[in-house]
This record gives sequence, C-alpha cells and structure tokens, in this order.
Amino acid sequence: VITRTWSLTDACDNTTSFVQTITVVDTTAPTFTSTLPGDIDVECDEIPDAEELLAIDNCGDANVTFVEVIDNGACVGDYIITRTWTATDACDNSTVHTQIITVQDSTPPALVTPFDENVTAACDDIPEVPNLVFEDACSTDIEVTFEEVTTQANDFEDYEIIRTWTVVDDCGNEAIFTQNVSVEISNVINTFDSSFCILDTEFDLFDLLSGDFNMNGIWSVVSGDATINGSMFDPSTVEVGIYTFMYSITEGSCPTEVEVNVTIDDDCVVLACGQDNVVISKTVTANGDNYNEFFTITGVEDCGFIIELQIFNRWGAKIFESSNYQNNWNGNSNNSSVGSSDKVPTGTYYYVINLRNSGLEPFAGPIYVATDK
Repeated sequence: VITRTWSLTDACDNTTSFVQTITVVDTTAPTFTSTLPGDIDVECDEIPDAEELLAIDNCGDANVTFVEVIDNGACVGDYIITRTWTATDACDNSTVHTQIITVQDSTPPALVTPFDENVTAACDDIPEVPNLVFEDACSTDIEVTFEEVTTQANDFEDYEIIRTWTVVDDCGNEAIFTQNVSVEISNVINTFDSSFCILDTEFDLFDLLSGDFNMNGIWSVVSGDATINGSMFDPSTVEVGIYTFMYSITEGSCPTEVEVNVTIDDDCVVLACGQDNVVISKTVTANGDNYNEFFTITGVEDCGFIIELQIFNRWGAKIFESSNYQNNWNGNSNNSSVGSSDKVPTGTYYYVINLRNSGLEPFAGPIYVATDK
C-alpha cells in the first residue's frame, strides 16, 4: 500500500492536509522469454534434452520449475513423455507450458559384429557359424532365431549353405541377416579308361585313377557281368566286352564318385586260323541219322572268316552256292541241273571254298554225297 500526504500551511501556521492511498495488487502472471518447445514424435534414441526456459515478471523475479512424467506404452520402446515448465512470481501468479513427446520404436535391431555375407569354401573347409552380436536402441530384450538350410541334392555336386539370423526387438521390429556359403566339392579324381586282354592277370582298379583323393571309398560294378574283390579285378573271369566300375567316397565332408570304363578284348589270344586248321567234310549222308547229315567246314569258327561255298557236279555244273555258308548243305540243290528233285543224286561232287578276309588260298576237293536218289 502506498500512502501519499500533501499539507498546506499559511503564515500563521494554519494547516490543511490531503492523503492519497494507493493499493498495489499483482495479478499478472510471468511471461516466458525462451522459445517454447512443441510436441514431437521421435524414436527412442532421438529424445531431445529438456530445455532450460527463462521467464520475466512485471513485478519482480519469476521462478521456473520443471517436471517430467513418463507413461509407458505397450512395449519398452513406446511411451509418452510429458514435460511441464511452470513460471511463478512472488505473488504466486504462474504460467505453464507443456510439451508432449511421443516416443515410438520403429527401428529393428542392428548388427554390431561384421561378417562376410557371401563366402566360397571348399567342402573340407566350411567356415563355422559366426557368433553375431546385435543391439537395439530401445531395448536389451532381443530375440535371435538362427536357421541353416542347404541346397545339397547329392554328395557329389557343389551346393549352397544359407544361414539366416532373424532378430526381433521388444516392439516387434524385425531384421534379417543372411550369409550364403558356396561349397565346392574339392575331391579331384582323374580317370582314364583302359583296355585289357581276357588273358591278363588280376589288377588294381586304383591304378586307373589319379589325383588328390583318399582310398577309403568303395568300388562297385555299374555295368557288365563282373565281380570284384575290393578294388581288384580279374579280366580272365569275364567275357569280352566293356565293363563300367564306380569309385565312391561317401564319408567325410567331401564325398565324390567317378566312373571308369574297362574294355576286355581278346587281342592277345592267338587263334588257330591257318590252312592246316580248316577241317572239311569228306562225306554227306543225308539219311536222317544225324551223322554226316551236312557238309561242314570247321576249325575256324572263332577266326571271324566268312565262308563262301560252291558245289559242282562232275560235269562242272554248279548245283549249290552260298556267300555266307552256315554248315547247312545236305545235298539239296538250288540249280536246275539236277532235274525236278530237290536233292542231288548219290555220287561224287566237288567243292570250292573261299574263306573271305582270311588271306588263305581257296580250298577245292571232292565230296561224296549219298542221298538215296
């Protein structure tokens, strides 16, 4: 309260007074002089520090107080921050400013440890699964799920290993990290096909392989009527032909398999194919007793010759001819020189035999034929 008094006095000390009373009342609140922060939406790692606000009052000093309240949401990274600044003067007049900060976790966890996303490795040098470390800006509650799948269809072809880490934070934000390992089958086995004679002795199938491989696998017969004893094969136990064998390594991290072809021939066999080995019938008695029924040429069956045969009667007329004779002539005639009968008359006839591709001179001689004609 302000009291103002005015007094008037004359020369004789007569006095008159006037009093004014002023009552001062403070009803005006302070005013903030700082820029007031507005409402915002932020990630949990982007929350700004609380600002220090200043205020003035028209009647004196203003005191600014600050209060922060957090209301939790559905997950650790979602919540609301309410910040309140109150400016109060000496007469308890106050001004309030409130800032609402909505915190939302929409960022998935991040990888801390580096790793190679694409790796090429030999089958015996596949890298271990890396120990990955993850972090989240809003939560330490991180769920990590690891899965490893392979495209391996068999033991003998290159394949892929796909390693996947699925990382989820408390608010359900998900991140996926993948490593692809390209696995190369490194067992290199070189094979070479070979030929052996049917008279050769037993040999080791490993002699047909070369390269960097172990010998703990299994040999098997793929085609051909053959038997093996481990890796040992005896050509003398089979027929002439081509035989296929497989060597398989199925144990360990580098399985593989290869095939090798072995040709068995009879080139080493010396056949009796000379002129002295040819045996020619002397007599044909086509009477059904199964003895000397046919004119036969034997002794060179395994020589690969083609027999060309001509039969003539004593007058030089050709009564039979074959360009690929099969030991089947029993006195029949394919020539009209013997009349209407299909058999030649009993008598002496003459043959001419040519062994095609033999290099031998033709054979010629008599043959007695008895046909009851």
